Amino acid sequence: MKIQEIIRYIQITAVSIIFLGSFIGFLVEVSKMINQLEINLADLLLLFIYVEVMGMTRVYLLSEEIRITYPLIISITAISRLIILQKKELDPAILVYESLAILIIALAIIVLRLRYLKILEPKKNQK
Repeated sequence: MKIQEIIRYIQITAVSIIFLGSFIGFLVEVSKMINQLEINLADLLLLFIYVEVMGMTRVYLLSEEIRITYPLIISITAISRLIILQKKELDPAILVYESLAILIIALAIIVLRLRYLKILEPKKNQK
């Protein structure tokens, strides 16, 4: 067995464990909402994070690559959830820093998407 095959099996196993963990976490959160008969925005954002992680693992298993926008979107969602869960007594500067973090990540996503525009491609010399 080649080293590349061994590494690929390890990768598939690790990604499968990540998928299974996020699926179980999703089910646990849904069961908590059902048992408490209460759904909060923070709970929905957590479910969205689980779904995004599952989607990221699916894409990795199908194409053997991770699109960088998936972790960035997950991080925006996680920071948003953190803002929602914060207590009102905390320093307002923390909220500003977290908002700036979301803005920087959103700008990074825009920059990453701009690279696919044909307008920005270098022009070939025509003779």
